Amino acid sequence: MLYLTLRQIEYVVAVARAGSLAQAAQNLHVSQPALSVALSVVEKRLGQKLFNRRKGSPITLTAFARTYITEAEALLIQAQRLEDPASLSRIVNGTLTLGCFEDLAPLYLAPVLKALRQDLPDVVLRWRIYDFENLARHMREGQIDLAITYDLGLDANFDKTRLKAVSPHAFMAAEAALARQPTLSFADLATEQLILFEEGLSVRHMLNLFRQGGHNPKVAHRVHSLEVMRSLAANGEGIGIAYTLPPGDFSYDGNRIITRKISDQTAIEPVILARSNHLPELAAANSAHHIICRVFTEKNQAEGLDP
Repeated sequence: MLYLTLRQIEYVVAVARAGSLAQAAQNLHVSQPALSVALSVVEKRLGQKLFNRRKGSPITLTAFARTYITEAEALLIQAQRLEDPASLSRIVNGTLTLGCFEDLAPLYLAPVLKALRQDLPDVVLRWRIYDFENLARHMREGQIDLAITYDLGLDANFDKTRLKAVSPHAFMAAEAALARQPTLSFADLATEQLILFEEGLSVRHMLNLFRQGGHNPKVAHRVHSLEVMRSLAANGEGIGIAYTLPPGDFSYDGNRIITRKISDQTAIEPVILARSNHLPELAAANSAHHIICRVFTEKNQAEGLDP
């Protein structure tokens, strides 16, 4: 329980600054007797004298008061900030939770976290990796402040900033007939046995891209992991399709894998930075938004890509 009020502490600080009860009372627009009573209450509660008061002499601080006044001033400053929403929004500290779509996390999560830790040292960073559905739900509930994802399944309740544009790629065994072509189209892949992701939005999106061109694709396997997709493809179990392109020409089991870009313009998909637009904007999230955009801009420029 707090026994001293902020007003009483404010009176103590005012007297210390003014050097006299009369001047402090004038500055505060209160009566001198009211100020004197407040000082007595504070000193009684603390069990310490704060001021040496002698008739005809200026008020001086005791040794105890010098430390107390410093702490009291800091408390009053913090109290003023707590009363000012605009001031609070400018404080870049607190906690930030970053979400990332599961297939994008191996490529982008660590570099983004590194940049955020360098530029926002006073912010406690947390991160979560989810599928599309869970990312959207956690953003709506305020459990994720920002998310790096694809623009799938997010309605008008989310603000979206485009970070880069990516095309899907097909993964196949070295001996596959289509491996001889430099690029592929959905028409080329329409009669092949496909390996697609199990995740609902992802597989529906991919099947729709085929159907927009009048194709009826054949799905041989549905997987949860990109590396399982690459392994199946490298072993001739079908052709995998994914937007994420990891480096390397071998699957985890040591088989060579061929990667070909799918050239259909309708398949180009933006990677975005998303946030719920129904929650209060926090200074940490606003600052992080600018930093993440800068990281992607620099990466795009280094790779010679347009966002």
